[in-house]
Amino acid sequence: MGEYSKIEKYIVASDVGDVRDGIGIEVYSGSEMLLEVFRDDTKKTREVTLYKKDLDLELVEQAIALFKKEIPWEFQE
Repeated sequence: MGEYSKIEKYIVASDVGDVRDGIGIEVYSGSEMLLEVFRDDTKKTREVTLYKKDLDLELVEQAIALFKKEIPWEFQE
């Protein structure tokens, strides 16, 4: 089993708009988005949004670890 064995598929995605400005990862099972871990440069926060109820804790932990590996920690101006 790999380091991110619970993650079937993920995409690194940026979001720039009126509501938020930043980058994160979206985690999918098939075509269904399960969760997003996002660095919001406007609010200077890092957030996890769950799109499915009762997600496996190990999946969430792996997603956070993957976010820390893929996305620069420093906020952008």
